[in-house]
Amino acid sequence: MVKVAVIGAGNGGQALAAYLAFRGLDVALYNRGYKRIAPIIQNGKIRMEGYVQGEVKISFATTDIAETVKGRKLIMVVVPAFAHREIAEKLSPHLEDGQIILLNPGRTGGAMEFKQTLKRHNVTKDVVVAEAQTFIFASRMSNPGVVKIFRIKNAVPISALPATRNQELKKVMEEVMPEFEVVPNVIYTSFNNIGAVFHPAVLLLNAARIETTAGKFEFYLEGISPSVARVLEAIDKERCKVMAAFGVEPMTAKDWLNYAYDVIGKDLYEAIHNNAGYQGILAPPSIVNRYILEDVPMSLVPISSFGKLLGIETPTIDAVIQIANVMMERNFWIEGRTVDSLGLSNATLDQIIRFVEEGEI
Repeated sequence: MVKVAVIGAGNGGQALAAYLAFRGLDVALYNRGYKRIAPIIQNGKIRMEGYVQGEVKISFATTDIAETVKGRKLIMVVVPAFAHREIAEKLSPHLEDGQIILLNPGRTGGAMEFKQTLKRHNVTKDVVVAEAQTFIFASRMSNPGVVKIFRIKNAVPISALPATRNQELKKVMEEVMPEFEVVPNVIYTSFNNIGAVFHPAVLLLNAARIETTAGKFEFYLEGISPSVARVLEAIDKERCKVMAAFGVEPMTAKDWLNYAYDVIGKDLYEAIHNNAGYQGILAPPSIVNRYILEDVPMSLVPISSFGKLLGIETPTIDAVIQIANVMMERNFWIEGRTVDSLGLSNATLDQIIRFVEEGEI
């Protein structure tokens, strides 16, 4: 049996830990703060509601990351992408040969940043770093130790960096979670980043409603009107242009909804509103939320940055980033992942492709 460590005990981490335990796997759960997982530390139990129901027992929960990953073949990192670097730093002294680290999800450039951080900390252990294109569930934590899974996606693409390690990844993930589908390389996972399309613009265009109602409306089904959907389609077209520059056929957001949820529509607006998996998902209670703090610097900024490197304009994406800068009084251009921060500012297109395929520039 594959032993699994889940790093992060938020909405996604608790749901994933519970679901893997439900499938009979040996699961350890880590969170840096005690309060969120105190009940799980005490009784080892997580209750699932919604799409999957029942109470399960995990092996243990802890705030000690070394204890969590010791002897664990698979390390599932389920934290916002802006925390990937911090997690890589914390894991660096405790990694073991043969372990697989999967970012759930990597957003854009997650595996690149994670590997670079391990390298900077002189990690010599033979570990596989991989990323998922999106998170496997739509889920929310109602209380510590209680999670609601609204829907499980049909399939989620994953890939290792470099792609030469994909067979190792596939062998383990087929045993752990067959919904994960190994794709050729991290171009497919990083640039088919649908969170970049669905999250920041919807939140910003509903900012007044979120601030006046504390998010008491359905985020996708009420927050995405026909005009908002047209903005999402423009973002999606720009994302697809950047991805296509790598010689890879992108998956449009509308096609992704069919791939992940079996829904169709004549346009993106209709497809979103045909998705029963989005029913009941409320908006965040504040605009100070990962849909901005994660998806702008770790999704939109790197897509724009790679676009500039490749000579592709991304005006709608850039506009969303700038509006987020003004609303949040921050500079995500500086905070976010860029080709410079990923060590690729002087790389050619062929060198980047060789990097994701073979691990060398």
